[in-house]
Amino acid sequence: MRQSMTLIPTLREVPADAEVKNHQLLLRAGFIKQTASGVYTYMPLAKRTLDKIEKIIREEMEKAGAAEILMPTLQPAELWQESGRWDSYGAELMRMKDRHGREFALGPTHEEVITSIVKDELKSYKRLPLTLYRIQTKFRDEKRPRFGLLRGREFIMKDAYSFHANQESLDQVYDKMYKAYTNIFSRCGLDYRAVLADSGAIGGKDTQEFMVLSEIGEDTIAYSDSSTYAANIEMAEVNGTYERANEPEQPLTKIETPNQKTIEDISTFFQVKTKNCIKSLVFKVDEQFILILVRGDHEVNDIKVKKTLQADSVALAEHSDVEKLLGCSVGSIGPVDLPAKIRIFADHAVQFMVNAVCGANENGYHYTGVLPGRDFNVECYADLRFIMEGDPSPDGNGTIHFAQGIEVRDKI
Repeated sequence: MRQSMTLIPTLREVPADAEVKNHQLLLRAGFIKQTASGVYTYMPLAKRTLDKIEKIIREEMEKAGAAEILMPTLQPAELWQESGRWDSYGAELMRMKDRHGREFALGPTHEEVITSIVKDELKSYKRLPLTLYRIQTKFRDEKRPRFGLLRGREFIMKDAYSFHANQESLDQVYDKMYKAYTNIFSRCGLDYRAVLADSGAIGGKDTQEFMVLSEIGEDTIAYSDSSTYAANIEMAEVNGTYERANEPEQPLTKIETPNQKTIEDISTFFQVKTKNCIKSLVFKVDEQFILILVRGDHEVNDIKVKKTLQADSVALAEHSDVEKLLGCSVGSIGPVDLPAKIRIFADHAVQFMVNAVCGANENGYHYTGVLPGRDFNVECYADLRFIMEGDPSPDGNGTIHFAQGIEVRDKI
């Protein structure tokens, strides 16, 4: 087609809201045009590119024995209520009502619809295994759309759903899908890795994500420098060992600490390392408040908290809830002499701390000489923190390093 017969709206200047290179180039070259925040029109050049990508996908999916299907974007609330995800999916689910007051959702995913179809139409196990896939628009009400097409409210996505009579069949198709995706990404020239991941709102287990390595990736990949181990940082297990400090135990002492709230503040005030401080965070876990403890140089992994407590929902408690519950601000929380009956869970590293520093549950005061087991009790010690660079690799080979990645495909 001649250029005079198409539409390529190029730009001379980089738009102010285009933060990253790919977004800038797509706008300046006339591939896309923003219609609203997180919503884009794919111009002729982008549509030609999409068609070529979809052709590759369809070829590889056909080789893997999958059949293409097109499902409705508008999905009745009843299907989501039946699966239990109408309430649990969260604010990203775009909900609406028709003129008769019936509730619907703009599909962010299609598990409910495809399961309903197969349940109604498949009458014999002899028709299994069956793999259906689709390529169409999805909707998610992103709180902060950014990076152009990488984090939008409306986007084109391919996903596949397989149904089986037994585990052996599932494993066989899983391997076929794995091969299909590696072929797709290789043919597209992507530098990618398959990593262990959390299944999130979709559910399930044994999940792998395909990540494209990129400096602007929103996901952190933890990988071994001596093996093929790779995982999303939220799923990487910590297999480190800890040693109890060989020093005399000090008495528990309450000290005034005016305007000292963060771990860094307290570390500087007492002239101790951050790893000698106990970080105490209140989480709301299925409507119950739980105190989670990690070492001051570590960060709480809420995905691990959710799995350890076998919870449906986990969220950091609001400041107002903490003040009402404990009578102090979040910067003064600690596990010693809690004013309320709160269950305490702690990361393994906390168990080996000696003469630690923690909040005194009173604004402007902290304890020193804190000893777990003597000054407070923990209901359960578990792996509750994010892995760190330099930690031993969970597979026992080498140490962990980090890289940034963009999720291009979940595989459950």
